Amino acid sequence: MKKTYDRLIVGERLRLKRTALGLTQDEMAEKIDRVPKYYADIERGSCGMSIETLLALSSALNMSLDYIIFGPTSEEEQHKHEDELFAIIEMLDQASDRKRSYAMKLLKLFLIACDS
Repeated sequence: MKKTYDRLIVGERLRLKRTALGLTQDEMAEKIDRVPKYYADIERGSCGMSIETLLALSSALNMSLDYIIFGPTSEEEQHKHEDELFAIIEMLDQASDRKRSYAMKLLKLFLIACDS
């Protein structure tokens, strides 16, 4: 199967990871030292990006270049759950005790509801 670069899909991958980490577009733009409009355009797929921007995104989001450009490989699928757990831990770590307690209660209720 031929690998192709699709800016819309790349933007969606970046958006999903950014939101999983609990970051806004403005915060992400600041992390990679770019203006917010440019980062928003990347997520929308309306523009490409330089190698420097791609490297900055890879580092800031802890994503491989291959994954950003081409999507998951079998090896990356194995690490997907680890990345999701890491993102959840990061969000909870930054939350107050009250918010963390509330998040745990919501998660338990959600999992119970899914089993019903």
